[in-house]
Amino acid sequence: MTQQTQYGFYFDSSKCTGCKTCHVACKDRLVGLIRAADNVQQAGVAALPGVVWRRVYEYGGGIWQQNSDGSYEQDVFAHYASIGCNHCSEPVCVKACPTGAMHKRRDNGLVLVEESLCIGCQSCSRACPYDAPQLDPQRKIMTKCDGCQDRLQQGKKPVCVDACPLRALDFDTMEKLQAKYGDGDGHFAPLPSPSITTPNLIVKAPRNARGSGRILNIREV
Repeated sequence: MTQQTQYGFYFDSSKCTGCKTCHVACKDRLVGLIRAADNVQQAGVAALPGVVWRRVYEYGGGIWQQNSDGSYEQDVFAHYASIGCNHCSEPVCVKACPTGAMHKRRDNGLVLVEESLCIGCQSCSRACPYDAPQLDPQRKIMTKCDGCQDRLQQGKKPVCVDACPLRALDFDTMEKLQAKYGDGDGHFAPLPSPSITTPNLIVKAPRNARGSGRILNIREV
């Protein structure tokens, strides 16, 4: 059976200010889902250390240097990348999963976890170049962005998209996203090469995108 629909994300880095509202909105939904599923107390799941479905990377570099006349010049740059699961067309997490818990739905292309089959081995996490699958340390199973499929069924966008104050994120079928935004730009640093997983992600690169920098907020992501 062929896949009929493929959902994906659009991200415009030229609009992103790194405010992390998308990250916070996603985290709030995640806590609510786990609390509802296990009926655990709020205090026990409030932090969920290590479980981050959407990250905002700050990437930058460049140097300041002094000229012989005492003046200074610089080529410093920085930009942001809001990244979650890209529900890839060739998901390496699915290939790495030994139990079939990680799977790709045929009806909408979302990559999901069947929790009843998950053994928490983290093979999917080690395989994914986007670090999308995350181990729930309390339940010992893998979790990840599910495209807010409950909201999708109600005709709504994922919470990260609706929360973004600059409208830097969008989510829809890839057909509609490509009609609206085109094919986008090449996947700029710190994004990995799209050839690894064929991600369903269209990006607009920042004006000063370069590959000579580093992740500046590594402790946050």
